[in-house]
Amino acid sequence: MTSDIASTTRDEMAASYYRVRQTLGGLGFAFPVLLLGAGLISEGRIMPSMSDYYHTLQRDIFVGCLFAIGMFLVSYKGHNRGPGEAVSDDLVATIAGAAAICIALFPSEAAEAGADPVTFSQVIGMKTAVAAHYLSAQVFLYSLAWMCLWKFAKTEKAGRRRIYRACGFLIVAMGVIASIAAWQKVRGSDAAKAFVLDRSVVFWAEAVGVWAFGVSWLVKGRAEMLLARTPRLPAAVRRWR
Repeated sequence: MTSDIASTTRDEMAASYYRVRQTLGGLGFAFPVLLLGAGLISEGRIMPSMSDYYHTLQRDIFVGCLFAIGMFLVSYKGHNRGPGEAVSDDLVATIAGAAAICIALFPSEAAEAGADPVTFSQVIGMKTAVAAHYLSAQVFLYSLAWMCLWKFAKTEKAGRRRIYRACGFLIVAMGVIASIAAWQKVRGSDAAKAFVLDRSVVFWAEAVGVWAFGVSWLVKGRAEMLLARTPRLPAAVRRWR
């Protein structure tokens, strides 16, 4: 009887983690698509970056998705810190979640120079708010990459490990490309600025990075559910499946 209760409790906890991870993965996929679709309908174009949608009619989508992703990550506990690990799943996810919320709270600069503040956080100063936005974006992306490369991939089968590592490296690569493109948009030559703006390079780099995040969490959620359904395996065996 006790064993049946423990098994039921384990299955319920696994289902809960599965839903959280699947929801995060779904949000990761939906976020850029919602911005892209709604933006094309209302603006008739793709904005230069995902952050630029804050200054459009898509502000509610931008802020809402980031808050949802952030709150899910902050509430996510994950596995305890293992031997030799410097940080736990909980800490990395909390940092990523807090960064996602800060991206929404501290928007990037408006397209029109000298625009009035549009949110309370900009009272601290437009330059400071913009700096906080870009710093938060970097922390968010690289925290997600850390989870893919060093957290998710550590105890999985080879096939899943390759998926997690591919997602992690893709997030890092897209973060670097987005940073370089954003710099060129501000400091580059006229030709470089035109290339970045006309092709929405920053937007697509950010979107691919967020999609990679979505894939990793969808795969992780599915793997955890399948693992939990495997009957009567010792914990040590389950850990390394």
